Amino acid sequence: MKRSWRAKRYFAVLTISLALATAVSAQEIVTAEQFFAKVSDRYATINDYTAQIQINSGGQLMAGDLWFKSPQLMRIDFRQPPDQVIVFDGQRLTVYVPQYRAVLQQDVSSDSTGAGAASLASREGLAMMKRNYSIAWESSPQPVPLDSGSSELVQRLVLTRKSASEGFKTIKVSVSPDTLLFRRIEGWTVANEKITFDFTETKLNQNIPTSKFLYDAPASASVYNNFLFQ
Repeated sequence: MKRSWRAKRYFAVLTISLALATAVSAQEIVTAEQFFAKVSDRYATINDYTAQIQINSGGQLMAGDLWFKSPQLMRIDFRQPPDQVIVFDGQRLTVYVPQYRAVLQQDVSSDSTGAGAASLASREGLAMMKRNYSIAWESSPQPVPLDSGSSELVQRLVLTRKSASEGFKTIKVSVSPDTLLFRRIEGWTVANEKITFDFTETKLNQNIPTSKFLYDAPASASVYNNFLFQ
């Protein structure tokens, strides 16, 4: 009788323990959509930011200083290639290529996808991704090394486009768990070309003046308008 009572007690304790463990595990499981919503909420609090940016496109490396001001103002002053500049003022994309003393300008309508996604690392970019892409964990919610052997950990999502009209068929985002900010964005084009954007030394809400996004091209530069359609 005593042995039977002990067995029942152990069984009850085990059952309660399993139930509690299951409940805790259920609370800790976060879906990819829920995590992406947290990242979106984080970026919704950001009025502007500065960062060091590195772009790798087909093995060609570019690096410089990035300024972004919500909702659509963006500027990159490049160190590599030296003195190259990209500015988006919400209506016009301007690219200065010092090697050719050329200023390339492209007008973009305010309601176009290009204007709304002037920077993927913004509340507007996140809204575009949520609207036009399916979101999933790359493997699991657990943090993984940014690169093989790296001590820097990130949480990684994979986004797959819902429509063939999107420029990137797949986007992979690596998010810093502590800050909920993008550390890396990788995009694959229809031609399966990969473009990687790395963000470091990000500083938030710096009260960047709007004048920062006004660009006066060198007087000696030739100007080419609507270059994307020529």
